[in-house]
Amino acid sequence: MTSRSTLTAWLAGLDAPRLARVLGIRKDAAVPPEPRSMEELAERLLRPGSVALVLPQLALPYLQVAKVLAALGTPLSRGALARALGATAPAAARSLDGVLVALADHALVWPDGDGKLAMAAPLRKAWDAPLGLDAPMEELLEGVTSEELRGMLVALGIKPPGTRQHRTTAVLEHHGDQQRVATVIANAPSATRRLLERRAKSAPRHTEFVAFGAPGADSPGERWALDRGLLVRNRHGYGQARMPAEVTLALRGPDWSAPFEPFPPVAKLVPVTAAEVDREAMAAAAAFAAQAASVLSASSSAPPAKLKSGGIGARELARIAKAAQADGAVVRIILETAYSAGLLAVDGDRVAPTEEYDTWTAREPAERFAELLQAWWSLGLTPSQARDKDNKAQPALAGTPPCDGCLQARHGLLAAAAMLPEGQGVKAATDLVPLVTWHRPLAHSSTQDETPLAAAIREAELLGVIARGALSPLGAALSADDTEGLTTVCRRLLPEATETARFGGDLTAVVTGTPSVRVAELLDATAARETSGTASVWRFSADSVRLALDAGHTAGEISAELTAIAGGALPQPLSYLIADTSRRHGQVRITPAACVVHGEEPALLAELATHRGLAALGLRHLAPTVLVSGSPLDQTLATLRAQGYAPVAEATDGTVRIEKVPPQRAATVPAPRKTRGRTGPERRAYHAAEASTAVDSSAMAARLLTAPLTAPEPDPFGTGGPFPTDTEEIVAGYAKQLTYTDVRQLAHAIDAGTAIRVAYVAASGSHTVRTLSRLGLDPPYLEAWCHLRDAERVFTLSRIHGVMPEGHG
Repeated sequence: MTSRSTLTAWLAGLDAPRLARVLGIRKDAAVPPEPRSMEELAERLLRPGSVALVLPQLALPYLQVAKVLAALGTPLSRGALARALGATAPAAARSLDGVLVALADHALVWPDGDGKLAMAAPLRKAWDAPLGLDAPMEELLEGVTSEELRGMLVALGIKPPGTRQHRTTAVLEHHGDQQRVATVIANAPSATRRLLERRAKSAPRHTEFVAFGAPGADSPGERWALDRGLLVRNRHGYGQARMPAEVTLALRGPDWSAPFEPFPPVAKLVPVTAAEVDREAMAAAAAFAAQAASVLSASSSAPPAKLKSGGIGARELARIAKAAQADGAVVRIILETAYSAGLLAVDGDRVAPTEEYDTWTAREPAERFAELLQAWWSLGLTPSQARDKDNKAQPALAGTPPCDGCLQARHGLLAAAAMLPEGQGVKAATDLVPLVTWHRPLAHSSTQDETPLAAAIREAELLGVIARGALSPLGAALSADDTEGLTTVCRRLLPEATETARFGGDLTAVVTGTPSVRVAELLDATAARETSGTASVWRFSADSVRLALDAGHTAGEISAELTAIAGGALPQPLSYLIADTSRRHGQVRITPAACVVHGEEPALLAELATHRGLAALGLRHLAPTVLVSGSPLDQTLATLRAQGYAPVAEATDGTVRIEKVPPQRAATVPAPRKTRGRTGPERRAYHAAEASTAVDSSAMAARLLTAPLTAPEPDPFGTGGPFPTDTEEIVAGYAKQLTYTDVRQLAHAIDAGTAIRVAYVAASGSHTVRTLSRLGLDPPYLEAWCHLRDAERVFTLSRIHGVMPEGHG
């Protein structure tokens, strides 16, 4: 039976509560509309993408069991699985049963009708070499000829049957007995034994190229193993010989077992009270909420500019951090969470607040903080990460590909903290790392982490999710996906917004807790913020008050509004500062002018200022003999002269500008060529050159008529432009920087599986040329093996600016 049929049969036999639990765990599977559609549900559960979504969420023992089943193949009895894992002791056996139940709830492993374990087929491809084992013998024999099978059986001392199928069965039966394989290896030459033992200890290496020509020479002792099927080469005889999984297991011996860790590691604990956890979580949450308000306020007053390559660069991040008095990592977290929550959006070449931001600012600090906290919990990246994989500066909001391992690092951290006993915590949050790697083995550390998961831990502490080495009530509500409970906890930990400020004689204003939007905007407009957190401090100066006056506020308005939030009279030094700055404000004025009109007769200048025919110039008196004009100099001159006046223009040094018009001359016409006086040979050469440069209109028309049609422009929206393949249409829709020719080259490389060279602009803005192979299209991304970095990388199609065939210099 196929895995789909066995899963369908198993699902059909479940009672309603168990089926609901399967569907509840596998949220990516929709409930079938009718009970008869169990086959449709099984097909959805077995999709490769669906299985890939589940694996990163599993703890270590679940992955270890799944890996053994992928290595040994199914159907496999529960007893054979327990022996392979070394889980025969009562406690380990009970844990194994619990793991199998959980894997069944995830529709990854389930019992079939014969009492054996069946497995989702896509799970086999989750690992290239599970447990360091290569493919089983049955798979490797697919490329072996019948004559080669006969030679293996003869070398093993077995009479070969007549058909290929029977010969394959005989080899599989022999290699399926570990004892018989071990006996053959024990009688092998010493060079062969050393080769096989060395290969059994190392993970298999699969080459991806074929070297044309004669096959290379065998390693010492290799031919003996190849003749007996202990090593197998592909049907062409090229590449490295592969060791079947059955041979590797026989070499490891009967005492070998796969790793199985059903119990989490034990962390060194210290006592911590709930009050201590609450107090630290409250301080962290209040500080972050206040900093979030100031960072987004700074982004609202001066929206940060977007880099050409996308995202907010280091210069703008530093400006926001200085204005909000916040740490760079905190600024990144706030911007990423606000963008995810819809409070920020790209607006042309800037990132500006949305209308949702105005609604957000009107809420209480607890509700604002809860919204940002939920956005952080579901982010598919590490928001505080400032360097990319190549150790280059990474912009914020750069649109990096989603990182499920980053999300699992965050979830695994809270899952590990939730496992700690009540009233206990770890001495340092980094002591949770072994527990996190047990709960989420596929979690990713940030590229800038000096210690594993340092960035995820730091973010959790900044948000108050982890406090005093334990899970805070905020973290507990997040782990439970309890939105209402999270808001309740935030309201308990965060006080209401502060509507008042304390003003000191040292020209400072202090607001404890989170200032309201009205208070924060007023103080940001009239003073410079010095600190943010549980208490925010602003300092007044002549420059800060002048900026408020420049923005249109009057001294009376500033004093009245500050008095309203002070709850009393302002300190005398602050009142004097406002009055003195206002008195000096505007003593020097700057008037826009396109040009200046001046003369020695005030009466004439007064006449010009009131002349109706000159009203379009916008003339205005600055002095009895000085006017300013709103029109450029040449236009002012022409208008004055049209009204009968005789002005002259001045240069920048005050001298009269001479308006000399250069004489006009006809364009130079080349003189006719003269041939008179040339010798016979010279004249013939000259006429031959003339003939070679003449245009043959008939030939030109013939070439134009026979020329191929110009290729149509890419049209990803289906409005008329044809595309030969779907791949070309998808690439053209996302890779807007590419020409039609480049789109066709890239699409052909994706479809044909060939290597390609691309000019790529990274999120940091750096330009590189990459050679890519093993291309996989996942719009708007391109997954490929990067030869420059010698690793799998994900490339954004819109950042590919050019395409060249591989080998192009």
